[in-house]
Amino acid sequence: MSALSRLAQTIAARKSADPESSWTAKLLSKGPEKCAEKFGEEAVEAIIEAVKGDRAKLTSEAADVLYHLLVMLAARDVTLADVEAELAHREGISGIAEKAAR
Repeated sequence: MSALSRLAQTIAARKSADPESSWTAKLLSKGPEKCAEKFGEEAVEAIIEAVKGDRAKLTSEAADVLYHLLVMLAARDVTLADVEAELAHREGISGIAEKAAR
């Protein structure tokens, strides 16, 4: 099992945790909108590090982005498996063709 899959499982388990004992539970308790806002903040931080070219900082920010993406998805009951299934569905289809089909 990948680290990303383990993280997704941990986030799912934290949905029912006490917000005072878990950062994830605290984020989730604030609702999907706050989770989305936090994801956006982390994405901007990753973009800044990508532009600066600092590989170590970009790697760290990318990890934050993935964590907050999974929290945002969990807030809307979308699982990593759901996203993986969508990616599998798109496999072998050019990005141009996939976009045109939307």
